[in-house]
Amino acid sequence: MKFKCEKNILQEAIYTVQKAVTGKSTLAILEGILITAKNGTITLVGTDIDLSIETKMKSNILEQGTIVVDSKLFGELIKKLPNDEIEITTKENNYIEIVCQKSRSVIIHMEADEFPSLPMVDENILLSFSQCMLKDMIKGTSFAAAQDETRPILTGILFEIKDKKLNLVALDGLRVAIRSENIENDNLINVVIPAKTLNEVAKILSDGEEEVKITFTKNHILFNLGKTKIISRLLEGEFIKYTSIIPNEYNSKVFVNRHEMQDCIERASLVAKEGNTNLVKIDINDDIMIINSNSQLGKVREELNVSMQGQSIEIAFNSKYLIDVLKIMNEDEIIMEFSSSVSPCVIKSKEGNNCIYLVLPVRVLKTR
Repeated sequence: MKFKCEKNILQEAIYTVQKAVTGKSTLAILEGILITAKNGTITLVGTDIDLSIETKMKSNILEQGTIVVDSKLFGELIKKLPNDEIEITTKENNYIEIVCQKSRSVIIHMEADEFPSLPMVDENILLSFSQCMLKDMIKGTSFAAAQDETRPILTGILFEIKDKKLNLVALDGLRVAIRSENIENDNLINVVIPAKTLNEVAKILSDGEEEVKITFTKNHILFNLGKTKIISRLLEGEFIKYTSIIPNEYNSKVFVNRHEMQDCIERASLVAKEGNTNLVKIDINDDIMIINSNSQLGKVREELNVSMQGQSIEIAFNSKYLIDVLKIMNEDEIIMEFSSSVSPCVIKSKEGNNCIYLVLPVRVLKTR
């Protein structure tokens, strides 16, 4: 194999496929990147079996071939080369030579026939969305997916299409994140995608209106971004019926400026170190919200004006969970709905209904 390409283009391709290389496998081949030079195109593939990423780049190919190189070593070496044309050539005894200007490196490569084949996905395109829309929806939900493997299905994000609406849902038992967008599609789809996969997809998606095409099989999902394809396994099992968790009634409804509330809670959280709860207490009465935190480190009291309908309420939260929601929302003014001091708080946009968040409160023992 022998080819020439621009350093920056190769570096970007390596960076893309490295998102699928965990470096934690017992199989050395999975710590590598598969490189194929053929028909004027270089194809790079990284995989950890659960997630596979393939990307293509145009190149001046002098000799066709396929090899596997260590992802970390190859990536670091290319990154530190001058911004110029690179020539890569296979040599005897499983070595490749990398030449750029006056730099010459020789590193070992592995045999390509040991590299696992990508799952076969018939690309009968079912769905297509703008990349920026899907990216925004992933960012608006993935933070609420479970981190531990106690209930594996909760480490994923529900990808649901029904009633011409795309819903992404994540929950970890303490909070729920729901993002919805209207789409022109009559399909009925209900699958669960690992949150880790969607986080990597979001990093590759653009902020523009370019389309991403999505295809499903029974066990896999494929995202086609043109020169880059991402294939992930789907999680097995049934996702929680999230619609039954959303309260339909409330006793208190509060309109609050999101930026002001976020600033107040972030300041209060600096001393909110009681156990691991990051506890902040919120008292809402007569259009005033008072936020308190208290620990051995000190005390913080914050006050802000709100618009309130219904009953006054005292409630406590893990400040981290509130901050996660407030940071991810886009609106200046938001709505908070409360049923009681021990029931979930519902947080919504004031304008539109494309996002709903639930946060469970922390039970606080009242002292006399």
